[in-house]
Amino acid sequence: MDRETRVFAESHFRGFEGRLPSRVCPKLDRVDFIEKPDSFSYADFFKGYLLPNLPCVFSSAFTEDWGSRRLWVTPSGKPNFDYLLQNYGDVVVPVANCGVREYNSNPKEHMPLRDYISYWKEYIQGNYSSSRGCLYLKDWHLCRDFSAEGVFTLPIYFSSDWLNEYWDALDVDDYRFVYMGPTGTWSPFHADIFRSFSWSVNICGRKKWFFFPPGQEEALRDCHGGLPYDVTSPTLLDSRLHPISSPCLQHLPECVPTEWAGRAWVWDGDTISINHNWVNGCNLANMWHFLQQELSAVQQEVIEWRDTMPDWHHHCQVIMKSCSGINFEEFYHFLKIIAERRLLLLAKGMSPGQVEGGEDTGLGPQQASVVVHPDFQRVDTSTFSPRPEALLRQLEEAVAATTCL
Repeated sequence: MDRETRVFAESHFRGFEGRLPSRVCPKLDRVDFIEKPDSFSYADFFKGYLLPNLPCVFSSAFTEDWGSRRLWVTPSGKPNFDYLLQNYGDVVVPVANCGVREYNSNPKEHMPLRDYISYWKEYIQGNYSSSRGCLYLKDWHLCRDFSAEGVFTLPIYFSSDWLNEYWDALDVDDYRFVYMGPTGTWSPFHADIFRSFSWSVNICGRKKWFFFPPGQEEALRDCHGGLPYDVTSPTLLDSRLHPISSPCLQHLPECVPTEWAGRAWVWDGDTISINHNWVNGCNLANMWHFLQQELSAVQQEVIEWRDTMPDWHHHCQVIMKSCSGINFEEFYHFLKIIAERRLLLLAKGMSPGQVEGGEDTGLGPQQASVVVHPDFQRVDTSTFSPRPEALLRQLEEAVAATTCL
């Protein structure tokens, strides 16, 4: 990050003074189409889209050198089943049944990729129909299980990725996925994990996206307060079920801002896509706000046992992690690993501009917000090293030192 962009970011975040950015999104008449990589810098993306939390579409020129664009696709633009079978045929992949609803999602099974491709071929031969239903390979952790070298090159615009940096450090999981499916496969209405950013690149085929800016999803709630499973369902037009009129649909692919809810539908040709979720200083406050909402929802569900259940607050954190995949303790460790890595680089003499995240883009303020939160203060931190207060002081000192540079 250059000095000018760093100063711009500092000014942006200081303007909020610890508050969340407004969830009211400006009306978009169109979504910007970014055509030429040579004339679009990281600073352009950071200022124009990450900070204001707006979507954009990148042209295929940004990914034309990807190995997957050459090897996974036939000259006619279809999935190269032979190549995929030869290189990944025995890999067990998660497959969702789009025709079956399980709560507000689809049930999944696991099968070797060769079995899914066999189904896929039969589905195509059956005029895109099968007695097995409409099956969608989704959330395949290809990068976790194999080297991504030769498959794709991470665009610089998405390289500030604290979420996957954290999981890579633990060597446990990641939020990098491959999706594959025939025409008609789709994902139910949802917001991205932890309210992260998301990027999606179609290797072949096309998807239609229905997106709702932050806050507009409230217009979709039914009379019981629930959000829809399918935003294209005719029931949304029933005023008895949905008393608030629905907003207009927006069809946007590729870079998805934080807190934008949506639904993806494979609508033109057999499709393969590579997707990542990522978090950095631009949406860290949104992630922290989401976690507080999740804990509050858990506490409301079990409030009747508050006075009778020993360690009620601890049990709320356990329930939260089982439901959301993370709790306050793990969020603190996430911040700790990211902070310590940046402090180490600063100690080695790197300038703030060279240390992504070393500037005041939310890390220090969010660390402080976590430490003083009443529910975090109930977490047993006796085994944490360094203690939260000590790490916060180190961050504050580092931020103070960088402002003098």
